[in-house]
Order: sequence, then structure tokens, then C-alpha cells
Amino acid sequence: MNPRDIRLIVLEQSKRAHVGHIGSALSVADIIAALYGRALRISTPDDPDRDRFILSKGHAALALYAALALRGYIPGEQLSTFCADDSLLGVHPEHALPGVDFCSGSLGHGLSYGAGAALAARLQHSSRRVFVLMSDAECNEGSVWEAAMFAAHHLLGNLMAIIDLNGQQALGYTKDVCHIPNMTERWRAFGWDADEVDGHNVEGLEEKMSHHDGQRPRMLVARTTFGKGVSFMQNQIKWHYLPMTDGEYQQALTEVG
Repeated sequence: MNPRDIRLIVLEQSKRAHVGHIGSALSVADIIAALYGRALRISTPDDPDRDRFILSKGHAALALYAALALRGYIPGEQLSTFCADDSLLGVHPEHALPGVDFCSGSLGHGLSYGAGAALAARLQHSSRRVFVLMSDAECNEGSVWEAAMFAAHHLLGNLMAIIDLNGQQALGYTKDVCHIPNMTERWRAFGWDADEVDGHNVEGLEEKMSHHDGQRPRMLVARTTFGKGVSFMQNQIKWHYLPMTDGEYQQALTEVG
């Protein structure tokens, strides 16, 4: 799966719907491409033994919707209902949409969902695995570390989490709001296998994601650039919220396309 296609859909649909969260969706496009291009084992969205994916940072849902359309799980034309009345394609994912297993967007909850889903797979003797994509700002939440301890205690080797470490959150840079240095070492201290990876290197991400069947839960700390691919959005807090003008949209399309 080409992350460029995901970014183009993010730009097109956010402009049509006149909504924000663009920078967050662009930040994870390569991670989503690696997951849906190779890592996730999903024959059909209703296969009981399919891998589970939880987009804990639900405000990046448009990148997920793009991948679901590119994989054929939802019709391509359904993308144009994003943020429309009576649409299942809201700002945050809803589990009624094919390919979405958990509602998400209340930050700090996704890893708990993932740990529960991984334990359920073990109890059901299923080979399915669980992937959770989180934001670095979510690690300000205490519930994340409770879930981390739970997963390590139960040796949930079928659980992998990926942190989109772009250094930003809604109201500022994470280093200014609540700094968490040495992220990888912290997860190791909590009993996880943890590695750092370039969050925009799809092949590198796919290679790291393939090592998912160890004895302990696994964390990938993916270093990314907020707004990746659009020069005037990169590392700019305002693109957490703002929609694009016509001129900004044309420039963004040119740079990504």
C-alpha cells in the first residue's frame, strides 16, 4: 500500500468536509500503510481469527478510512460521506464500520482495549494478534501505564503497540505540556520488548512489525513528523485543528502528489 495514496485521500476528504486533524492523519500515513499493506493478517473484516487493529489516536481516523477503502473493505465512494449526516465515517472511528473493531478517540483507552483483546485471543486459543496505534501524548495518561503493566504481567506476546512520536498534541508540544524523555527505555522498564523505528520508512516498519510473536508484548516507538509531506503543516500545532483554504489545498496536493 502506497502512503502517498493515503495522504491524497486525507487531503481530498478533509478539504471536502472542511474539517481539521489533517496533520495527525498525515503523521501516521506510513504506519497505516505498513499495517494494511503487509503486517495485518486479515482475509475478511468478519473473519473471527483476523488480526485486530485499534486506532487509539482516533482523531487520525481519515488515514484509517483511506486504508480501508484501498483494501476494498469499504466502497471508495463512501469516503465522500466523511463527516456527513448519518455517515459511519465520523471524525473518530465507529465499530459499525466494516474493518473497525473498536470505537476510539477518547485518548488513553486504546492500549487497554488491545490488552483485553490479546488476552481474549489466548483464552479462545486463536492465533490472531492485536496491533494498537497510539499517540505520544496519550502516554501522559495513567491508564496507559496500567495497561502496560497488565500486558507485561500476562506475557501478551500477541500484542504490539506503535507510538506515533511526533512531539505534538492538541494544545502544544509534548515536551512543554508533559515531557516524557527516554520513551523506549521506559517501555522496556515496564517489561515490554521495545525498539525505535523511523515512522516514515514503510519497509523498516514492516520488518519490525513482522517480529510480533515473542513472549512479551512489543512496542515500536515510531519517530514521525507531524503533517508529514506538506511543508507548511509540518511541526505546526495549528494543523491539529484547522481546515485548509483553497490555496493551501492546491499547494498540499502539489507537494504530496
